[in-house]
Amino acid sequence: MENVSKNVRILAETGIAVALALLLSMIKLYTMPQGGSVSLEMLPIFIIAFRWGLKPGILAGVTFGILQLAVAGFIVHWIQFFLDYPVAFAGLGLAGTFSSWIRKANSSANIILPIVTGVILGGMVRFVSHFLAGAVFFGDYAPEGQSVWMYSLLYNSSYLVPELIITIIVIVLLTLTRVKKYFTV
Repeated sequence: MENVSKNVRILAETGIAVALALLLSMIKLYTMPQGGSVSLEMLPIFIIAFRWGLKPGILAGVTFGILQLAVAGFIVHWIQFFLDYPVAFAGLGLAGTFSSWIRKANSSANIILPIVTGVILGGMVRFVSHFLAGAVFFGDYAPEGQSVWMYSLLYNSSYLVPELIITIIVIVLLTLTRVKKYFTV
């Protein structure tokens, strides 16, 4: 019975986090012309990953990616769909590989390294996914004479790097203000 209760709790918290991520995705610092923006949309997905682990983190990311598609998606090819939506956001859930390290941390200082590392890992997987989709499917937007790979690198970095930095700052501030209990069960 305890396991069922835990699963219901994980599912409920994941649903709330995905809804919050979708809401945060609509509050943008800036938006790029061909898609992509800077917001705090990744934060709730990372919190689920750190709190419950890899599988719930990936589930939250995939669900959020599909909802992003439903709300404001753009598809040119089925592979691009997978790269830009479920795969990119599932990558955020990989931060859950650090959840056991976070649970064992006995101080705010010890919890910061696994959290920052997890956010960077998840952000890099998301970046690589968008980078590949951008180079392969949106290379026509590259300025004449510029490599599609360089264009995709610069374009995706221009919004994902600031978004990652802001997410790291906010999640570290939450950690330092004694919110560790929200990252652990």
